[in-house]
Amino acid sequence: MNPRGQMNGQKHYQFKVTGALQAKRLIIAAMNKPKKKSLPGGGSIAQNKKARHDYSIVDKYEAGLALQGWEVKSMRAGKIQLVDSYVIFQNSEAYLIGAHITPLKTASTHVIAEPARARKLLMHRKQLDEIERGTNQSGYTAVCLGIYWKGNKIKADVALVKGKQQHDKRAAEKEKDWGREKQRVLKAYNR
Repeated sequence: MNPRGQMNGQKHYQFKVTGALQAKRLIIAAMNKPKKKSLPGGGSIAQNKKARHDYSIVDKYEAGLALQGWEVKSMRAGKIQLVDSYVIFQNSEAYLIGAHITPLKTASTHVIAEPARARKLLMHRKQLDEIERGTNQSGYTAVCLGIYWKGNKIKADVALVKGKQQHDKRAAEKEKDWGREKQRVLKAYNR
């Protein structure tokens, strides 16, 4: 555009958009935006709260899961329990044991569902070796802390953990309660 307002020999007129017209255009633009699907819990499918209570976390890793179709559909419906799940190693491969996925009532009859089967964890070799070395130490184990969506893939939070003793659990509980109490006091003070 040249200084006279011409583009390639043609006149170009600029109109000033009024406030009401601009507001109407913004509303229409906002209505035409595609809606994002929000998953409950920010993409979280299941959490293993018992593991966070019973163990102190040393290292966390992200792992993929080798799943069958019916398992993905059940997870989408939230039908998974991780309460007593843990990770074992066989032939230098990691498997999730104890995670119970309940099949849907509408599941296919020609597929035999195994709710508590061992599911292979998909991780880099370096990460697998680190976790395996850690679990070979006395008092350490690997557990699944949670399962969540990352894009259209299902991922697992795998952690190398060390067991807490009873007095450690009590101290952690007191610290958590104190943190909550501090927040209440600060909230009341800031009002």
